[in-house]
Amino acid sequence: MHDDRRNPPAILFLCLGNICRSPLAEGAARAAFSAAEIDATLDSAGTGDWHIGHPPDARAQAEARRRGVDISNLRARQLAADDFRRFDLILAADAANLSDARAIRPADATATLALMLDLVPGRAGESVADPYYGDDGGFAATWDDVSAVASALVASASSG
Repeated sequence: MHDDRRNPPAILFLCLGNICRSPLAEGAARAAFSAAEIDATLDSAGTGDWHIGHPPDARAQAEARRRGVDISNLRARQLAADDFRRFDLILAADAANLSDARAIRPADATATLALMLDLVPGRAGESVADPYYGDDGGFAATWDDVSAVASALVASASSG
């Protein structure tokens, strides 16, 4: 994915509102990179603007906390043109958000865009399910997915 001798990887996780899937992915990645003692620039954003400045959904915070990760300090923000130059990799939770990101990608973008689950063997092309309208169990399934993505990112960074 990237050459560790240059700069730490810079990865942005993307979903719709930046209050469920992408902050969970950011939290899982922060925990995984920290445990592996690998530096990385990690952030999350949404394609929509409904929740700008808000903390992650309380259910997302509860699931992360249950897994030993605190995401309460994160605040939702919207994907910006500069993100396509600041990050090496922008990982979208689903095809709709990937399409929305591609639509606003500036001509001088340097970031690679992909689906989060493209990094997980056997899951390419799949979406991280949006737990927002479901019950709390959906947040556990989302954590499992984004945790697998985080592990794949760490493995890639370790072998880079």
